[in-house]
Amino acid sequence: MTVTGVRPPHLVTLVMAAAVGPLAMNVFLPSLPGMARHFESDYAVMQLAVSFYLVATAALQLLIGPASDRFGRRPVLVACFVIFLVGTVAAVYAPTVEALLLCRLLQAFASAGMVISRAIVRDTVGTVQAASQIGYITMGMSVVPMVGPMIGGVLDEMFGWQAGFWLSFVFGLAALAIILFDLRETNTHKSDSFAAQFKTYPALLGSKKFWSYALTAAFTAGGFFAFISGGPYVATEMLDLSPSQYGFYFGVISLGYMLGNFLSGRFAMRFGINRMMLSGNLFACFGMMLSLWLFHAGVHHPLSLFGPVFFLGLGNGLTLPSANAGLVSVKPHLAGSASGLGGALQIGGGAALSVLAVALITPQSGPFPLLWLMLLSSAAACAITLSMIYSERRGAEAGR
Repeated sequence: MTVTGVRPPHLVTLVMAAAVGPLAMNVFLPSLPGMARHFESDYAVMQLAVSFYLVATAALQLLIGPASDRFGRRPVLVACFVIFLVGTVAAVYAPTVEALLLCRLLQAFASAGMVISRAIVRDTVGTVQAASQIGYITMGMSVVPMVGPMIGGVLDEMFGWQAGFWLSFVFGLAALAIILFDLRETNTHKSDSFAAQFKTYPALLGSKKFWSYALTAAFTAGGFFAFISGGPYVATEMLDLSPSQYGFYFGVISLGYMLGNFLSGRFAMRFGINRMMLSGNLFACFGMMLSLWLFHAGVHHPLSLFGPVFFLGLGNGLTLPSANAGLVSVKPHLAGSASGLGGALQIGGGAALSVLAVALITPQSGPFPLLWLMLLSSAAACAITLSMIYSERRGAEAGR
């Protein structure tokens, strides 16, 4: 039973809801070069299908979070998933690249799954327990983006790029059915008005602690978002991988992400969220430095990229559950708004880095701009976490 007295949804329900967005973002990545040829557009233009999705996801989270605080978690989640399904079917029949990009904006409504799942967890338990539960949810969710590009690559070679969108539609429809069957409303203290929710943003933005958690999450995820934009180009154009091969290797980072989330669920309550965030950031930095060393040493092999990226996935899995649990716990009565605002900062920063990654990579540059961008993003997250730990220790010493 939750603290609100309402039966919480099963873990599978939250996993399914949270996984729809990542599947829609990742499943068609192996198809990007082929889609560019299909629509007769440059790869940089086709990559906007990723960047636009991230930008729309960031903007929508600013609305979805407060809407769930005002109207409830269940109705907002159901409405967003219906819009996602409409956009996904429309994408299959998109006649131009511009129409496809518009459909990707509609698909971004699937971001409600992760935003509202975090808020539902915070409706039920405290901060440290929330980090543990979010870790387990994300661990289960990470199976989907791990196998999604693998399946997407195979489907692309067998049936064309549209098959990946049909897979997203079927999965989203199954998730919606489970939500309708299992999810009851957990927000029993709805806000008085939608406008009042936006007035809560200054209270969150004025919190140094909220910014620390939000920026740690944003820079942590930034390395991953840079990879999903620049990685397909490096893999196909520089390492000569086919779509199905890229999908297979992409599973390495998802495997690391799954392991990191499992460790978060297992150890967050023992070590605390700050230590989990710091350890994750250090793993990510190590992985990127290892990849840079391998390529500088002349080892131009897929594992020189995808092997070290395992540690980036591991770091994300260790850091993000704790960072997200922290930001929704700064002001628990604003969990939905905090989840939406924090998610917007996280995804918005990721979108900026994804565009920058593609802009920096050229046939002459090799993979180095991408690797340096991923390293610097992870290092920034590490610095913010260290600063927060130092501030809290000084505050504790001053209190004593």
